[in-house]
Amino acid sequence: MKRCIMHLDMDAFFASVEQLDHPEWKGKPVIVGGSGDRGVVCAASYEARKFGVHSAMPIVQARKLCPHGIYTGNSRERYLELSRKVMSVLHAYSPVIEKASIDEAYIDATGLEHIFGPPLEMAHGIKQKIFDTVGLTCSIGIAPVKFLAKIASDYNKPNGLYAIFEKDVPAFLNELPVRKIPGVGKKFVGKLDELGVSSCGQVLEYSVEFWERRFGKSGISLWERSNGIDERAVETYVEAKSESAENTLHKDTFDKALLKKWLMRHADRVGQNQRKHGLKGRTITLKVKYSDFQSLTRSKTLPDPTNTTDVIYQVAADLLDSIELARPVRLIGLGLSNYNNTGVEQLNMLDHMQHNCAGVVRATKKQQQLDETLDAVRNKFGNKVICRGSLFGFNEE
Repeated sequence: MKRCIMHLDMDAFFASVEQLDHPEWKGKPVIVGGSGDRGVVCAASYEARKFGVHSAMPIVQARKLCPHGIYTGNSRERYLELSRKVMSVLHAYSPVIEKASIDEAYIDATGLEHIFGPPLEMAHGIKQKIFDTVGLTCSIGIAPVKFLAKIASDYNKPNGLYAIFEKDVPAFLNELPVRKIPGVGKKFVGKLDELGVSSCGQVLEYSVEFWERRFGKSGISLWERSNGIDERAVETYVEAKSESAENTLHKDTFDKALLKKWLMRHADRVGQNQRKHGLKGRTITLKVKYSDFQSLTRSKTLPDPTNTTDVIYQVAADLLDSIELARPVRLIGLGLSNYNNTGVEQLNMLDHMQHNCAGVVRATKKQQQLDETLDAVRNKFGNKVICRGSLFGFNEE
C-alpha cells in the first residue's frame, strides 16, 4: 500500500460518554438532547437507534419512537476532556493527525508498519489503547485515500475495523452506491437517479467531460471519487484564533449610519474569507477608537458558529447601537473569533437545543444563498465586480 490513511470515528460519542459516566445506563437507549420537549436530538446510543431515533430529530418525535428512553442533557466539558485524551493517543502513533471533529480524526500511517506492524495490527493497537485510556470504543477505516478511509470506518460499527487495500479499490468502488461518497447529498443523488446512476461503477460509464458539462466541479469530483482519486493529504495545522477588519476614517464622525456602512464592508470581507477557509466563529467583537485614540470593544457570543455576512454585520451593528458615542470616532472595526473547527460546533448545537434562545441572530437560507452567489461571482471575476446592495455607491475614501 503506497499510502495508508486511517479514519477514526468514536462510536456514538456523546451518548457513549453518558453511559460510561452512568453505568446503570449501559445497554439502555440514551438520547442526548435535554430532558424537556424542546430542541432536537444531538446524539443517540445504538440502543436508541434501534427505535429509529437519530441526531437532528425533534425531541418530541424521539419521545414518540422511544418513550422509555433515557433523555439527558450534555456534559460539555467531559466530552472535550475525553476528546483530548483520544487525540493524545493518536499522536503517540503518528505525528500527522487531522482532527476532523470532536469525535473523529484522520491518521497518516504511511510507512509506520516498520514501527507498529501492518496497518490492521496498528489499528487494533490504537483501538485497544483508546479503550484502555478512556473506556470507549471506536471504529477505524483503512484505505489508500481519505474519502475511502472515512467510508470504511462506517463498516462493522460499532467497534468496527475495515480495510480497503489498494488492489481491492476498483472492485469495492464498482458496487459502491454514490450516496456513500462524502459530500454527495440528497439533491445530487436525486439528479443522478434521473440519469439512472446509483453506483460508482455506473458513473464510470460516462466520461469525465460528460460529468463536467453536467455538474461542473461537482461532476469532476464525482468522477474522480468513482475512480478512487483523492489527492488530499492528512493535514495538521494550528487553528486560527480570530479574524478582523478595521479602518481609520478619513474624517472623525458621530454618524452611526456611516459607521454601519463600514461595519457591513468589514463583515463582508471577514465573512467571505471565513467561508473560503471553511471556518466559523461564535464571538463577534466591535472595536471603536475615538478621536483621542481611546478605544472600546464590545462582544457578543452566539449559540451557533457563523460565517454568514449578514449575521456578523447585524450583531456588530446591534453592539454599536448599544453604546453612546462619547466622542467622534476615528476608527471602526469588527472581529470574529471563538472558532469551532474541532467539534465544539456539535457541543454548541447541544447547548442551545436545550435552551430556546429568544432573540438570537441566526442565518436564514436566503442570506446563506446570497453569500454563496456573491462568493462564486467574486471567485470568478474578482471582488470589485459586484457588491451588496447596502454598499452600492459607498465611497470608502
